[in-house]
Amino acid sequence: MLKFIFWTLLAINAVLFAYGQGMLGNFRENEREPGRMRNQLATENIKLVAARPVPPPDAEAAADPEPVVAPPTPVLVMTKPAAPKPEAKLEPKPEPKQEPKPDLVACTLVGNFAPADARRFEAMLSPLALGHRQTREDVAVPEVTSHIVFIPSAGSKEAADRKAAELKELGITSFFIMNDNSPMKYAISLGVFKSETSAQTLLATLTKQGVNGAKVAGRTSQGTRMAYRFRALEPAAKAKVDAIVARFPGQESRSCK
Repeated sequence: MLKFIFWTLLAINAVLFAYGQGMLGNFRENEREPGRMRNQLATENIKLVAARPVPPPDAEAAADPEPVVAPPTPVLVMTKPAAPKPEAKLEPKPEPKQEPKPDLVACTLVGNFAPADARRFEAMLSPLALGHRQTREDVAVPEVTSHIVFIPSAGSKEAADRKAAELKELGITSFFIMNDNSPMKYAISLGVFKSETSAQTLLATLTKQGVNGAKVAGRTSQGTRMAYRFRALEPAAKAKVDAIVARFPGQESRSCK
């Protein structure tokens, strides 16, 4: 069957080729092959050659071709989605242990420093770099500025005049009656000294001269001292401050608010 189809197609193809080249003539003018051949040039050179037999097709080609198998129709298969894997539970990280904070010393007040001692104290505190935790404040304090040798007041001007007369009889002329509005009004001053030692020396001399009832007292005035307030100090810092305070005799630390 395949051979027949092959030869048929080959013959049709040859006819169509000849017609296209004009070899078969024009059938409408009733031309035939002999007349067409006479119109060719050098017709004597044309030789008819027997057609060569077409070699048989290969055995594999002659064999019936294998039937073409259509690819299988894809089938949509619904599958269940895979179950999600359970997420691994992250264990909470242990919080780092915090060292307990040391108890802070709320407030410490140090001293009543004279100006010169205050400057030395501040210079020693400087390496501690306490910043705002260290403050200085001025403190008004009574200060003994002098010492007086005197005979206390008898309570009236007349009594003071009588005592003054007795002093003159003893040969003492360096004195005066105090008339100011103070607790020592009508007292008799016998001398004022910067140091207590000088005052005590005069008192001893007057006693030998027969003066009775004379005394030595310090005279005070309002002075300014420096105090230092420390807040929120760690125990270690507090110990360093105390060590510096110990180098100033007469100064002490005390609690404050």
